[in-house]
Amino acid sequence: MTVTQESARTYEVRTYGCQMNVHDSERLSGLLEDAGYVPAPEGEAADVVVFNTCAVRENADNRLYGNLGHLRPVKAAKPGMQIAVGGCLAQKDQGEIVRKAPWVDVVFGTHNIGSLPVLLERARIQGEAQVELKESLEVFPSTLPTKRESPYAAWVSVSVGCNNTCTFCIVPSLRGKEKDRRPGDVLAEVQALVDLGVLEVTLLGQNVNTYGVEFGDRLAFGKLLRACGSVEGLERVRFTSPHPAAFTDDVIAAMAETPNVMHQLHMPLQSGSSRLLKEMRRSYRKERYLGIIERVRAAMPDAAISTDIIVGFPGETEEDFQETLDVVRQSRFANAFTFQYSIRPGTPAATMPGQVPKEVVQERYERLVALQEEISWEENKKQVGRTLEVLVAEGEGRKDEVTHRMSGRAPDNRLVHFTVGEDTPRPGDMVTVEVTYAAPHHLVADGQPLALRRTRAGDAWQARREAPAAPGVLLGMPTRGRPAPTPAPAGACSAH
Repeated sequence: MTVTQESARTYEVRTYGCQMNVHDSERLSGLLEDAGYVPAPEGEAADVVVFNTCAVRENADNRLYGNLGHLRPVKAAKPGMQIAVGGCLAQKDQGEIVRKAPWVDVVFGTHNIGSLPVLLERARIQGEAQVELKESLEVFPSTLPTKRESPYAAWVSVSVGCNNTCTFCIVPSLRGKEKDRRPGDVLAEVQALVDLGVLEVTLLGQNVNTYGVEFGDRLAFGKLLRACGSVEGLERVRFTSPHPAAFTDDVIAAMAETPNVMHQLHMPLQSGSSRLLKEMRRSYRKERYLGIIERVRAAMPDAAISTDIIVGFPGETEEDFQETLDVVRQSRFANAFTFQYSIRPGTPAATMPGQVPKEVVQERYERLVALQEEISWEENKKQVGRTLEVLVAEGEGRKDEVTHRMSGRAPDNRLVHFTVGEDTPRPGDMVTVEVTYAAPHHLVADGQPLALRRTRAGDAWQARREAPAAPGVLLGMPTRGRPAPTPAPAGACSAH
């Protein structure tokens, strides 16, 4: 199905959740534009609104149905408007969505996002809702056209799905078993992105360090990291998210020995209690986790490590919680994504005894956040006086206009707000600055920049800026994907 230019309909994609969803939304935008749709002008109601949902958090359902309710009168006043719901919540609720919100036109799942344009057309012709969900992946998503918003940084999927069985997590049942791409396909995509000016890629998977399980190479991920080091023009490589149970020393060595692999690691902890980790089916214990942190720091003393932590898992005692606090103190995380446990129907943990009262969870959560804020601030203060090369970003600093600063990311992914010198850098350019101040969640460099390096990525950003009719880049296989300007608040998913 293709929309003619004369009758081009507008679209909007609303994204909730993790980096997987952000990347999937790029594909949804690419599919729609490939079919002839155009982005809706800011402030105008779109002809097609697509919700790309997440099912990890407790309020996901309420948020979706609340937003659908707000759109009902908009749709009633706009003949021909269509609403589509996809993603993990759609895979979970399936036909329940059109029962609760009969004004929804299309429901599609995590395994068939490529069907969206056809389903929209079918719903329009038949005049009734189309619900289509597959139980397994039809096509690896990276073969789909994708609209990238950033010319300087890109997501690159190495796998989809997850083979773990964590008792609190619904993701494996919604995204399916792990499917791996061949290394050559991944590297071809990386090269194509670099050819377009991209300087930074983030290798993305539900569990990146089990990459290779499908083709029988348990060392495949470390090899892939090293192979990225040979891509000329690729300056920064990141990845998310690994799982402590499968994290091996060859990956640490690859990080330490490959110059363009950043010394930044997101390593989900979830709990510092080995008893609770067993209840969570996390397949590692506190000692193994701390051993990984120790070996990473031995190989890369400057490594910035972040994590995910759940507070209030069923049966959590004060002693269990104190163990978590102890691991946080020992690990010295640069930052942590912290979550209050919430029941997700369909998971084993939902029916476990010992559900912790809300007020107890809240009080523990506040103590954890306070401790991590203190540690993050102390770790950031160690950066004061250091010289950092910052990749200038677009939309990172909410107060940049007021403070007359720009913002970007240091090699270890810390957010840096810096004063602009005589020459204004562009997103994608590199600026060398000296850190003058540290806050818990960012650094400030208020002196004159020490150097400005204009890059091909900055050139690409400028070229796109000067062509407002083409705000994104629509590409087929193999060039697609990019990271969100800031990390989504759960690593790659709080499930990992």
